[in-house]
Amino acid sequence: MIEMQLLKRQLSTVAAGLVLTSLTMTAVAQRPEPAQKLPLPLDEVRMFTQALDRIRMSYVEPVDDEVLLENAIRGMLAGLDPHSAYLAASEYDSLQETTTGEFGGLGIEVGQENGYIRVISPIDGTPADRAGIQAGDLIIRIDGQPLQEILPEEAAGMMRGEPGTDVTITVVREGQQAPFDITITREVIAVASVRNRTLEPGYGYIRIAQFRANTGNEVVDAIKELREENQQLKGLVLDLRNNPGGVLPASVAVVDAFISEGTIVTTKGRLSETDMEFEATRSTPAGDTPLVVLINEGSASASEIVAGALQDHGRAIIMGNRSFGKGSVQTVLPLSEDRAIKLTTSLYYTPSGRSIQAFGIEPDIAVEEAVITKLDRNSAAYSEADLQGHLESTTETSGVRPQVSAQQILVNDYPLNEALNLLKGINAFGPRRAPLEYTQTAELNN
Repeated sequence: MIEMQLLKRQLSTVAAGLVLTSLTMTAVAQRPEPAQKLPLPLDEVRMFTQALDRIRMSYVEPVDDEVLLENAIRGMLAGLDPHSAYLAASEYDSLQETTTGEFGGLGIEVGQENGYIRVISPIDGTPADRAGIQAGDLIIRIDGQPLQEILPEEAAGMMRGEPGTDVTITVVREGQQAPFDITITREVIAVASVRNRTLEPGYGYIRIAQFRANTGNEVVDAIKELREENQQLKGLVLDLRNNPGGVLPASVAVVDAFISEGTIVTTKGRLSETDMEFEATRSTPAGDTPLVVLINEGSASASEIVAGALQDHGRAIIMGNRSFGKGSVQTVLPLSEDRAIKLTTSLYYTPSGRSIQAFGIEPDIAVEEAVITKLDRNSAAYSEADLQGHLESTTETSGVRPQVSAQQILVNDYPLNEALNLLKGINAFGPRRAPLEYTQTAELNN
């Protein structure tokens, strides 16, 4: 009986601590009114203390109170949405490593679906990417341990570890009859956020693998580099496929590189501090260069902010598949020096007011991933140049060859080939010397 009274006293202290934590968090947000108007429901608090009492007294093995309370916090956040989570010391460090761009692991961005871990996307150039992990894969086991009802942060922690060590993941993939294992060696994941190249003279390609603190500056540098490589930049492809997102300011900076005015994105939540609106600046390195943005089901969060803003402003043609649909913003709220909670605090909206939460960005032109097989040309086919006595051409050619042949793009990346063809079509309807050509043709026909 005395022990029970002591327990009740401890639980009252815990409940008071929860109230104090709530007030402290509210004070940081400078909105004390909700905490005052919404006291803790006493019946539910009593039920919580009873459950804690039963577990402490009856569980098959003794469990530390700290473990029970941390698990309670984990469950409380996990019940809100797939992106809110409790971050213990190691998980807090992992989150900070991810945002800075260097950590030991496989290079997979994961979420939760039907109690299992779903791959949002593998990060470019990482062990997971090279091993063939695909967006949409379900990971059901890690090193033989079932993952049903486990949190994404816990699964990510299991996949991280010392570089050079192996981890075996069991994958369920659409189109495959049975689950299969993939063994991957961990590496130090130092992700290059942006890379670029010239596809053909006048046509540039920029790939963003993930949005990090410096991504906006890297995109500006990539545009400048492509302008230096090409006498005239006729078109750009911005590739956001399998980009799981990242930090919000980076997506704003990327959009700002392509538009000179107007709203980029707004966020709205319960607290006034979460209501924000981001506007474009006049500095626009890309100018009015025609732009195609590639997205797919692995494009999430910050990627969708970029695609939605450029689509609403009519600045780019969005091509590919409908995006993932993560339209929420998470804020990391520290609880102590080494613990925090990651809490969904607002939703973001495109310039036209669209919320893409659970829906995604619908492309302007739908293009499915496909493998193209080129038909062999008939060896008997011939052209004007094969005719005996043909006239030689007087047209001078520059001799410049594409850095990546059209055939390579066609076979290896069908959506990119379609984007390139679209940019060529846009330029084909630009200024032309049509009148002279029309006159010569008319005279020949007469």
